Amino acid sequence: MIVLKTQHELERMKKACRISADALNVAQEVIKPGVTTKEIDKAIHDYIVRCGAKPSFLGLYGFPASACISLNDVVIHGIPSDEKVKPGDIVSVDVGAFIEGYHGDNAYTFIVEDTTEEIKKLLLETEASLYKGIEQAVPGNRIGDISFAVQSHVTPFGYGIVRKFVGHGVGKNLHEDPEVPNFGKPGRGPRLTAGMTIAIEPMITLEGDDVVVMPDGWTTKTKSGKAAAHFEHTIAITDEGPVILTKR
Repeated sequence: MIVLKTQHELERMKKACRISADALNVAQEVIKPGVTTKEIDKAIHDYIVRCGAKPSFLGLYGFPASACISLNDVVIHGIPSDEKVKPGDIVSVDVGAFIEGYHGDNAYTFIVEDTTEEIKKLLLETEASLYKGIEQAVPGNRIGDISFAVQSHVTPFGYGIVRKFVGHGVGKNLHEDPEVPNFGKPGRGPRLTAGMTIAIEPMITLEGDDVVVMPDGWTTKTKSGKAAAHFEHTIAITDEGPVILTKR
């Protein structure tokens, strides 16, 4: 069931989204060569708690940390550990915050110092596909219009689109209806209505659509072993157009 939010509910939800977005700023400040992914997670956790909120991911379905921190060929759900970040790595940070009954959810892929032009372009075009999807998030369109916009932007570059995991509604629950795939046909799926709040999150790889979930049950890598990028915003669909609630 898709839950529409009133203007009052959206104002409350904006607080969670602001904290979620600022948590990515905290991550950006902390990420540097030699830092562990566990240290990045702690900085994020401490910031969210200082804001009077709760980390949305901590304990969700049994996840053991406050943020998903995924390096290089890890697409999503990387568990923070003692692994150290190195120059040339890319670090995808996915984080949410819960306050006053609502969640925010967003993700960004950071470059550590510098990386190859090939990977820089992957990140650039993946983020661009997110905004192409957001442009389609207007009343009267359908979920498939968002999905097709993401797909049609990245496909010409030969990139892979992760199909096993998709975007979703956000609100009182971190994951709500509807699902928001990064592939599909225009004019298909639920119709978009003012009051809907959704997370659009392209998960795009240098090569191949297939992913492999590691024995820990969380860490999800590209089957090709090539790099992956992950960008995400929580948005509200309004009569005036899409509003990015997690804008940094």
